[in-house]
Parts: sequence; structure tokens; C-alpha cells
Amino acid sequence: MKTLIIAEYKNSQLTTQTLSSINAAKKITSNITLLILGQNLQPIISDAITIKGITEVIYAEHDCFDHFLAENIASFVASIAHEYTHIFSNATTDGKNYSPRIAALLDTEQISEISEVINDNTFKRPIYAGNIIATVQSSAKIKVITVRSSSFDSTVERSEATSARNLCLDNFRPFTKTSFIKNEHKSSDRPDLTSAHIVVSGGRALQSKENFKLIYSLADKLGAAVGGSRAAVDSGFISNDLQIGQTGKVVAPSIYLAFGISGAIQHLAGMKESKKIFAINNDPDAQIFQVADYGIIGDLFDILPQLIKEL
Repeated sequence: MKTLIIAEYKNSQLTTQTLSSINAAKKITSNITLLILGQNLQPIISDAITIKGITEVIYAEHDCFDHFLAENIASFVASIAHEYTHIFSNATTDGKNYSPRIAALLDTEQISEISEVINDNTFKRPIYAGNIIATVQSSAKIKVITVRSSSFDSTVERSEATSARNLCLDNFRPFTKTSFIKNEHKSSDRPDLTSAHIVVSGGRALQSKENFKLIYSLADKLGAAVGGSRAAVDSGFISNDLQIGQTGKVVAPSIYLAFGISGAIQHLAGMKESKKIFAINNDPDAQIFQVADYGIIGDLFDILPQLIKEL
């Protein structure tokens, strides 16, 4: 067995999601290849070759791979897929874009967002907003898989550098009908929501965008990321890129603080794998208390200012 992992990177380093995929792959085989695509890759390669458990790092440099354009990545991966039994992608926006295309080009099914590896052909994955964990088995010759990073550890050991091999692109023809136009990115001094160790989240009970500043104030005190429920997004309190849940982002921080969030199943699907969950709600029957490790029944407008003051 041989597994190929498609690497994602940011600021010249592999993302935590890629590190989680590496740890997921280790549960299948010790023969793991990491594929890095893009331009000016040397800093990323230098980071990758020191990860313990990676058998080989392969890379290809071309401007057609910039910005992770799905058509080019899928076409290239499909051209080398015959060497592998498993192809892992992160269950990120980019991974969810090119992984189905890879599966289609290989005429095989995709196994989406695995949360546990049973063996080389059997996996667990959440369905119905995480309320049911399905066990799926595949007999495909090449298994195309996306990995839910919050379900696997992102800590890796380092060792002596392995080899890195440059792949030949002489016979590769980039897809020219799709081009990158622009990337609108909101810069923030706060940690990234999907990789933060602490997340402070608010719901509709904050009542207004002005009141939501209390969440930001607490997050600043804790060095935490800020998130919210869909109700908070729909009410205009926060932007939709901060939404946590089934139709938003999936997080699994060490500490998750939920203020005024009732705990609809769509929201729980995005945060219930958090290590410790603290819930503050004035409704003793709120669903959030069923998954919380610690809960306070009370008025968040009394509790939040006190917390901020104490910190």
C-alpha cells in the first residue's frame, strides 16, 4: 500500500490540516508520499522533508498550480495516481474542490470527510450533520479520500531530512479555460478560526452587532479566534466567514466558549469535537448543555463583562 497526500500550505509552511492528513495516513501505511504543487516551493519542501513518517516528498513547480486551481491539480494528480492505493486531500475549501474531480477522472467514488480509520479500506465519517457516524468500506483499487482535520492530531515529530524529488511536467498540459482572477482575504491579528486553540463564539442572544463586541473583547483577552452561529450571521452580527456549523466551518479547539448559542444540530456539527466546551445560556433546556463540559445558566450580559474584567 502507498498513500499520496496532496499538501496545502500557507506562509511557506504546511497547514495544520495537512499535518492531520499525514497522521490519518499513518494509520493505513508507513509508505507515505507528500505532493507539493505551486511555485517557489523550496521553503515548503524544507519544512516537509523533516516530518517523521514521510517516505518521500515529491513536487512540481508551475504557475498553473498557483491558487490551487482544481482543474490543473486534479488532472496532474490523476496522471500519477496509478502509483498509489490511497489519495488523501484535506476536507478544506480547496480539497473539496479538486478531490471530487480526481475521483471523477479515475472513475471511482470519493470517501468524504473521514473521521476515523478502521483499516486500509474501512473508514468512519459523519452524516446527517454529525448525528450519525457511518462506517463505509471501499473496494476501489485507488481510494480517493478527504480527511476531516479536526478528528486527527496535527502534531508531528521531526527527524532527519528525507529526499525530495522534482516531477517532470514535459507531458502535462494545463487546463486553460479556467484562470485565477482575485482572492479577497480579510486580514486579522486573531488566530485562524479553524486552527485556533481557543474559540469564543456568540449567538443570536447577543441581540446586536454592537453587543457582539463583547465577544471580540473576551477573545482579545484570551488570544482566541472569534466565531458564531448561523443565527448570528443571518442577523448581521458577524460576517459569514466566521460561521461555525454544518454550513460553515468545523472547529475542534482545546477550549470552545459558547455565549448565547442554543445548540441547534447544525451548529453542534461544527464544534462538538472541541476538547472542552463551556456554554453560557439563560435557558436551562438549551441543547448546547448536552455537549458542554461546563455550563452556566445565566444572563450573558452579566457574565461576559465580569469575565472580561477579571482577565
